[in-house]
Amino acid sequence: MTPARLPELVALERIIELGAGWLESRVVCDVKLPGGGSYPVHVITLGNPARELPAVGYFGGVHGLERIGTGVVIAYLQSLVMRLQWDSTLHQQLESVRLVFMPIVNPGGMALGTRANPNGVDLMRNAPVEASDPVPILVGGQRFSAGLPWYRGRKNKPMEIENQAVCDVVSAELLTRDFSLSVDCHSGFGSSDRIWFPYAHKRAPIAHLAEMHALKNIFVQSHSHHRYIIEPQSLQYLAHGDLWDHLYLQSCAQPQRVFLPLTLEMGSWLWVKKNPRQLFSRHGIFNPLIEHRQQRVLRQHQLLLDFLSRAACGHRLWLPGPATRGSQHAQALQDWY
Repeated sequence: MTPARLPELVALERIIELGAGWLESRVVCDVKLPGGGSYPVHVITLGNPARELPAVGYFGGVHGLERIGTGVVIAYLQSLVMRLQWDSTLHQQLESVRLVFMPIVNPGGMALGTRANPNGVDLMRNAPVEASDPVPILVGGQRFSAGLPWYRGRKNKPMEIENQAVCDVVSAELLTRDFSLSVDCHSGFGSSDRIWFPYAHKRAPIAHLAEMHALKNIFVQSHSHHRYIIEPQSLQYLAHGDLWDHLYLQSCAQPQRVFLPLTLEMGSWLWVKKNPRQLFSRHGIFNPLIEHRQQRVLRQHQLLLDFLSRAACGHRLWLPGPATRGSQHAQALQDWY
């Protein structure tokens, strides 16, 4: 049985065709649907593959209902492909950085219209990380039933195939470098756009808090009119099984390297407030359904995604050194904890 084509997958494969010669693309896994058929999970890379250079990973579609996250990543990738046809400055930039894209991590959930993957597992509750402090009931991750939201999967079982694919890509493309960033695009929490960083499983600060604060500083200094709330996820809620906590903890096994994973959490309550009828659609709770609002969302986050690639290129100019790291850490503790 051939499943229905996903518009996002069609758009992504078209961009891959347009970018032939500049992009490298591979399928890292195939996600099977309960009724038969499967969808590919694509990874697209461009830029300089040399391991001594920094890298940025762009991820979307981890939750199948949050299609706008996939849209934001695909829009940025399309912009890069179009600019590669004429933008010599971009060509120079890509000599100094590696860009990695996984815009549709959970195509099965997207096709089924569910937050979880086709096995009923919430991919952001599925990693082998246990919260050290109490988590909200259900929302923080549960093992009672795949019929309830936020299901973690069975205890002591391997991670879902989609998560394993993300881990393989991050381990190979990002964690092998002295400096790397990532951003995972989601929607659905609150009425403000937030940029979260680990931890989600405990309230303690991460080892690279000074580096995260320095990244925030250069973003705020360069984009003084931004509207993001930048904070550790633990300020909002704790959860078991957070995938980016898992990958960050893996990166800490190499203390000479820096990996800063971010989550863009687009505040969808504002879209519902402007169009209350969206409450009657499960997609409407997580996505701007009116076309002009969707276009606005796709535009406004391109600045952030492009900033991350530039910040990675120039990381040696802004990362705190031994003389300033202590003060950056102290200021971060004051700001966030």
